[in-house]
Amino acid sequence: MKKTIKTIGIVGCGQMGSGIAQVCATAGYNILLHDVSPHQIVQALETIKASCKKMEVRNSLKDNPEKILARITATEDIAKFETCDLVIESATENEQIKKDIFRTLTTICPRETYFATNTSSISITRLASVTDRPERFIGMHFMNPVPLIPLIEVIRGLATSQETFELVTQIAAKLEKTTAVAEDFPAFIVNRVLMPMVNESIYVLYEGVGNVEAIDRAMTLGTRHPMGPLALADFIGLDTCLAIMQVLYEGLADSKYRPCPLLVKYVEAGWLGRKTGRGFYDYSGPNPVPTR
Repeated sequence: MKKTIKTIGIVGCGQMGSGIAQVCATAGYNILLHDVSPHQIVQALETIKASCKKMEVRNSLKDNPEKILARITATEDIAKFETCDLVIESATENEQIKKDIFRTLTTICPRETYFATNTSSISITRLASVTDRPERFIGMHFMNPVPLIPLIEVIRGLATSQETFELVTQIAAKLEKTTAVAEDFPAFIVNRVLMPMVNESIYVLYEGVGNVEAIDRAMTLGTRHPMGPLALADFIGLDTCLAIMQVLYEGLADSKYRPCPLLVKYVEAGWLGRKTGRGFYDYSGPNPVPTR
């Protein structure tokens, strides 16, 4: 028998976690929002508040911001997740970190609590294997920015039950999201298609075929993409792009997925895009300026 979902726990207060908290609270769920960084928690709550205000101005918010924020409780204590009916993990795209989180959650949450991961590339089956409930474990890959993009990729692990799949599909509908069902292969659907395109754009830059401005202009004007691939990489985070390409390269053993050396170099330099103020663009001034 399916459990009624009232309280959703979200692990990770970054760009994705804060967006997931916002859409779930907007849909009427009570939210427990956790991060190990107090600063990240404060920043996430400010981000949610600002996002709600913007959507209210555009008349695209179905509840007032105060009610939405009142449904969100932030905590540094993950032990409080024992009250959650569903936990969505949205930590950094690192398999070991995610596994450690789920090992901890397994000791805290009742057996009937459902687990979901917002991973954009890592095997659902492998993540589920460290828990005591692989049948109640599923992938819910939200798109960034979460409040604006109407899609969730739903990915079943090898042991995911039909009940869990149906429950998550119903939750997605309540969040006013459309689902795309993907098989548990590296990077699923969206990033299996998107990330090689981004990586190839970085190769085009690396090989001197075009500069940052030319590449992004060619793709926005020539193929009607809303954002150039290098600007998009900065928006996603170059560390995340590299992590996904590494999952593809290692998981599929095909040289076409080899991460571009320039991408590796930028990540090693700490140039991760918008979140660090520098990537393929420099964000220190009033307008982004190409760095190559």
